[in-house]
Amino acid sequence: MAVNRFVLNAVSYHGKGAIREIPGIVKAKGFKKAFVASDPDLVKFGVTAKVTDLLEANGMAYEVYSNIKPNPTIENVQSGVEAYKNSGADYMITIGGGSSMDTGKAIGIIINNPEFADVRSLEGVAPTKKRTVFTIAVPTTGGTGAESTINYVITDVQKTRKFVCVDPNDIPDVAVVDPDMMASMPRGLTASTGMDALTHAIEGYTTKAAWELSDCLDLESIKLIGANLRKAVENDPEGREGMALAQYVTAMAYSNVGLGIAHSMAHTLGALYDTPHGVACAMMLPIVMEFNQEATGEKFKNIAEALGVDTTGMDRPTYRKAAIDAVRQLSVDVGIPTKLDKLKEEDLDFLAQSAAADACTPGNPREATLDDYKAMFRKLM
Repeated sequence: MAVNRFVLNAVSYHGKGAIREIPGIVKAKGFKKAFVASDPDLVKFGVTAKVTDLLEANGMAYEVYSNIKPNPTIENVQSGVEAYKNSGADYMITIGGGSSMDTGKAIGIIINNPEFADVRSLEGVAPTKKRTVFTIAVPTTGGTGAESTINYVITDVQKTRKFVCVDPNDIPDVAVVDPDMMASMPRGLTASTGMDALTHAIEGYTTKAAWELSDCLDLESIKLIGANLRKAVENDPEGREGMALAQYVTAMAYSNVGLGIAHSMAHTLGALYDTPHGVACAMMLPIVMEFNQEATGEKFKNIAEALGVDTTGMDRPTYRKAAIDAVRQLSVDVGIPTKLDKLKEEDLDFLAQSAAADACTPGNPREATLDDYKAMFRKLM
């Protein structure tokens, strides 16, 4: 058997009110000032304040950095590095979805590994020597799971591409997964981030590097998402709690075994059209599942059953179709579009080449040609 590595947070806290643990964590470590990375909407709508109010109540200093876009850019990271240096902070709290956490990861890595100040140098598996600055990660979306991963994605605006960075040194020290932090998520964001989590779970479950430990995490996550995403979109507290756990559980797995071409294709759609990542993943997932189905053995049977399908008496082609149909139906039920109006035939060459070069591509269970990518992208037109 191959040797499989698993990197996880040192500590994580889960459940309603978990953010109340933060002041105690900070006191125990003796830190003096927090650099709080959070996106402008979360600051505007008072979500970030749920944490900073706790810091204030405990007499703890902090500075908020919010120059963070939904698909964070090299510039967001560079200005964040300067802001951190000028702040006098000695640890970081990231509050948000993948955007805030990815920006925070890149900032923290560069602060402690200044030889990687050129953000592009972090692409792929970066040979950094030191851990990121001490980071407490607080997710506000039920999807990316970035609080428990060793990956982050940055957009290179100049080259119209996203690049993936993989580095065990970037995983946050502490994850605080509090469903109350997700309660103000709008319906559309709940749906898209939830489908991102499902894409993580299904791609992680079927990727080339998947093994028993990652499989049991991913299958449990698929079950949780099937049972809770529709409820979460209706702002049902139980649904929110289920999705908070689901996104964390699958992130533990995919962070260690990788993803596939649904993510590769979503990354390039996000870079070219600024398509929200979760929406792009949700649109690509059933299309990529159709493409991959012959290379997945019996796994689609387990996916179908995890999503509530009775597969009794079904042969392999039937249960594979049932799994794909169940994913497509869930996506439609939570309001994800099936077409991308911005997509143009003249962009297909660039999109296909970008997807083929993406860091998630090697993990896909089936090799795809440039023509295969173009045919899959066309299904969104």
